[in-house]
Amino acid sequence: MPEGGDPDLPPSRYLRAVLDSAREAVTDARGRGWRPGRTVGLLHAIVLGNLDEWQEFFTVDGGQRRSRDYLRLIPSTPVSMLMSEFGFHGPAMNVSAACSSLNVALVTARLWMDHGLADDVLVVATDLSASPDMVQAFVNLGAAVFDADPLEACRPFQEGSRGFVFGEASVALMLTRDADRPYAAVLGGAMTSDAYHVVSVEPSYEQIFDCVHFALAAADVRPEEIACLSAHASGTAQCDAAETALLARIFDDRPQVTALKPLAGHCQAASAGIEVAAAAMGYERGVLVSAPIVAPTRARLVDGVEPGIRGLTLKTALGMGGNNSAVVLGPIV
Repeated sequence: MPEGGDPDLPPSRYLRAVLDSAREAVTDARGRGWRPGRTVGLLHAIVLGNLDEWQEFFTVDGGQRRSRDYLRLIPSTPVSMLMSEFGFHGPAMNVSAACSSLNVALVTARLWMDHGLADDVLVVATDLSASPDMVQAFVNLGAAVFDADPLEACRPFQEGSRGFVFGEASVALMLTRDADRPYAAVLGGAMTSDAYHVVSVEPSYEQIFDCVHFALAAADVRPEEIACLSAHASGTAQCDAAETALLARIFDDRPQVTALKPLAGHCQAASAGIEVAAAAMGYERGVLVSAPIVAPTRARLVDGVEPGIRGLTLKTALGMGGNNSAVVLGPIV
């Protein structure tokens, strides 16, 4: 973003991120031959929303703002602004499922399109919540690390991993059936809930396994057709154990595995957005991208940038509270 941001955008860092990523996605889609349908919807995947300004509202402004400035805090405001700017008239709402939020938004977008509620859906995921107090809260939970280099601290599927480091991002993707040069196909997806604990993963992993089986069924593909697992790969012991069990139970440890959080940080609601975008762009550029391997590994982990695949990718996301999600991606054929 330009120094100081775009002067035509509001002063909120959060709103600028949402609007800029959405504008880039729409511009890119049009440049790739997107022909908007009559009804374009919008889904915004969030967890905490405009955290910076909410903190200022209480600690600096004393809970008092003029109406125009207060409206920037409301989660519906960026959605409304985008719908108005682009003249979209389809369904529009926020989606929140912890770190699964972007995957859940993609599944919801497919449902909208399959049932005729929207012809196209702009899916945006934004999370700028890495404030010092938020980071410290996750450190206290034993999940996040802030006192070491990211590649040293976060080592998914490798020995010595201590957890994740924080990142911030806004990612936007256009789902459509009418474009000349799409990056990838979204073939299907699913969601389940552990119904177990607000933080911990249910130790049998049965709901995670079910989620993946449901996603494969929705995409009408078999486990052996999955060539790559774009893993949630947070670097925590619970997540590593769950996805290691998933690879063994359903895929017989066949797929290659990518893990991006050591490079991009854990961007909470936007984390799966970065990973879906990397997988989609990887199909076009013929590469698989993952963090470099720095320690002994327990999976077929991609080491940095390697030649790409033409097979299918499964993108998993395991959100706090047992919010499991999986989406199947494929190349354009």
